[in-house]
Amino acid sequence: MIDARLLPLQRRALAPAARFLVARGVSANTLTLTGFGLGVLCVPALAAGWWGGALVFILLNRLFDGLDGAVARLTTPTERGAFLDIALDFVFYALVPLGFALQNPAANALPAAVLLTAFIGTGSSFLAFAVIAEKTGRQSTAFPTKGIYYLGGLTEGFETIAMFIAMCLFPAAFPALALIFAAACALATLLRWGQGWQILGAAPPHPSMTHKPEAR
Repeated sequence: MIDARLLPLQRRALAPAARFLVARGVSANTLTLTGFGLGVLCVPALAAGWWGGALVFILLNRLFDGLDGAVARLTTPTERGAFLDIALDFVFYALVPLGFALQNPAANALPAAVLLTAFIGTGSSFLAFAVIAEKTGRQSTAFPTKGIYYLGGLTEGFETIAMFIAMCLFPAAFPALALIFAAACALATLLRWGQGWQILGAAPPHPSMTHKPEAR
């Protein structure tokens, strides 16, 4: 919901580190894969009940997710890099509920399944709209540098990570937090359906008015 406001602050904060990495030849794709690998480690940490370690891996994943884009913008953004970034992000978001389900199946499995179902709604509406928007030449004014049309909503990256942090800090509350966030994601999905229906029902922009955004 507030990602568009936070992105300029994030870019300024990460710019020095990104310049440092570029100067040493570190590629954006390397950062993407490293960040995903760190994110995967949150699953065994959560399954073992190592909440502090899981939180560190989640935050490191998000740090590398910001750094890969910052490095890409300083070098040469590619569509392949944007694809890798988006695809791995969606898998990472699903890993956190999985870790909680493994830690306590009796208490957490059903809330985790409900949350994952809600994630399918937000993810599918997001990606389905992006495909059609690209096909018809539409661009996002709120997220002009994203590799695809970034359709915002009630539950975006900031809200998701804030909820993951809360789950790690208060693991016993996971069932309640998961169901609350699942409800928010369901509402976000409904709003995105309506927003997509409205935007795609309007005439697409004239080809001469469009340009290809950055690929990451």
